[in-house]
Amino acid sequence: MRDVFLMAAFAFLGAAAAGLLGALALRLVRGRSVAVSLAVVAAVAVTAMLTGTLAVAWAMFLSPHDLTVVTTVCAMAAVVSLVTALLLGRWVVARSNALALAARSFGDGGSFAAPDGQATAELAALGRELAATSAKLAASRERERALESSRRELVAWISHDLRTPLAGLRAMSEALEDGVAPDPDRYLRRIRTEVERLNTMVGDLFELSRIHAGALSLSPTRISVYDLIGDALAGVDPLARELGVQLIGDRVDPVPVEVDGKEMTRVLGNLLVNAVRRTPADGTVAVTAERVADTVVLSVTDGCGGIPEEDLPRVFDTGWRGSNARTPPAGAGLGLAIVRGIVEAHDGQAAVRNVDGGCRFEVRLPAAVT
Repeated sequence: MRDVFLMAAFAFLGAAAAGLLGALALRLVRGRSVAVSLAVVAAVAVTAMLTGTLAVAWAMFLSPHDLTVVTTVCAMAAVVSLVTALLLGRWVVARSNALALAARSFGDGGSFAAPDGQATAELAALGRELAATSAKLAASRERERALESSRRELVAWISHDLRTPLAGLRAMSEALEDGVAPDPDRYLRRIRTEVERLNTMVGDLFELSRIHAGALSLSPTRISVYDLIGDALAGVDPLARELGVQLIGDRVDPVPVEVDGKEMTRVLGNLLVNAVRRTPADGTVAVTAERVADTVVLSVTDGCGGIPEEDLPRVFDTGWRGSNARTPPAGAGLGLAIVRGIVEAHDGQAAVRNVDGGCRFEVRLPAAVT
């Protein structure tokens, strides 16, 4: 038993010495190729086995012939191991280079496609992660292009919407100043209307900028959707009467929600104003609210005749108007973008779909915990 312990001790000391030298070598070549690291690892393994074997052989006082045989066998094993490690390292490096070349393509604006052929599990997993990242980058680029296009449209439309009333205000103010206005009171009423329109537009732009900057401050309180819809209907009722549109709100469940009452009233107000303006005279705009699972669904259904299917994905985009008109009621195309921003700030969702004779806007909010 004592001889066994001695052989184990000699083998351990010899292998440990080789291992320490190998660790130092790996530290020195840590910035080199994978092939070099694999060769060092193979050399360390063989050297550890060789030194341990030779240490035991010398301790056992083998004959010179037997010692030569053991040394030759270990040397041949070392050569084969090193050659195998180098070949494996070159294969891994080639796969890594191919993966790096493929990754460079989607970094330059293209899409990632994993190189053909088999790969190690780690490289295959890296390829899958790069493919997923490439898909996310492509979606991000598409959103960026859509956002940039939306911004350009918004700038063009806002410039027109500001230039037109300002030119009218200037002409009317000059007519009043020169005393050539045929009906000064009518001019003053028109000026007031245009100023209110400009003020609304500036307010919408300010609200939208706060939403996009993440600076929208909410003060959520527990409130019944019945009260929210009641306040919104009361605010839109004069416009509905003027345009001959009937408001219906008899399917409203008094379920509670945790929302900012002021901001959510603005959401409902924007939806109702759009619905009333798009609904022809003698038409109806219906408002409903119901609890579905752990959410509350508020809906506004109008009689606009429907939205073209190709425009449905753009309804809540900044600057979308639903027509090429530059005059009211087309507006600046900010109302629905504000609706989506406020709803998403409440961890909700805004959607739209066509129904018979019109379209249905839905706002889905988390229900208050009872």
